Amino acid sequence: MSIEYIVEFMPSLLRGAAVTLEITLYSLVAAFVLSFIAGLARLSKWRIIRFIAAAYVEVLRGTSLLVQLFWIYFALPVLLDINLTAMQAGVLALGLNYGAYGSEVVRSSILAVPKGQTEASIALNFTPYQRMRYIILPQAIRSMLPSFGNLQIELLKGTSLVYLITITELLYAGMQLRTYNMSQTTLIFTLLLVIYFVIAFAFNTIIRLIERKVSVGRS
Repeated sequence: MSIEYIVEFMPSLLRGAAVTLEITLYSLVAAFVLSFIAGLARLSKWRIIRFIAAAYVEVLRGTSLLVQLFWIYFALPVLLDINLTAMQAGVLALGLNYGAYGSEVVRSSILAVPKGQTEASIALNFTPYQRMRYIILPQAIRSMLPSFGNLQIELLKGTSLVYLITITELLYAGMQLRTYNMSQTTLIFTLLLVIYFVIAFAFNTIIRLIERKVSVGRS
């Protein structure tokens, strides 16, 4: 009976889902921070800072996430004698990769704020920090949220690659179950689809709630 197999498989899959959630949350924090650092750096008045930020973005967006993951986990220890755990390597690779994509969201959203807002804040004698903190970012963040919502779902799906460096996340748990229960391949992968969808739906719901909250009282 399928129900019997579902009951048998779910504990292992849920443990894998917990690891997937852990990786996703850590990577989201890293990607979010890097998005703002790189996005703001792309707008810096210093050319060298803009160049470094642009190089980071182009290299990370222009190469495969899987290759980046392998490079961090396998090549970095040889090159710089930096040994990372599989979890650390996975979080670093995902954070760097999606931080590069997120930086373009930050940059474009800031540039989309009407220049009149900046001119008005200059007329009010705001410092550059005050202009960014109180005038530009609050407006730009509302524009960022939908794109960041899409990126977080992409990041969640990207976590499935970390099973290739032996992290026992959701896909790894499913592949292990399939190894010992080949006859239940369809059921196992169906359960994987359902669990990934539930997690993605939860993240989407949170983003929509945040969007509604920041839009309260604004036309």
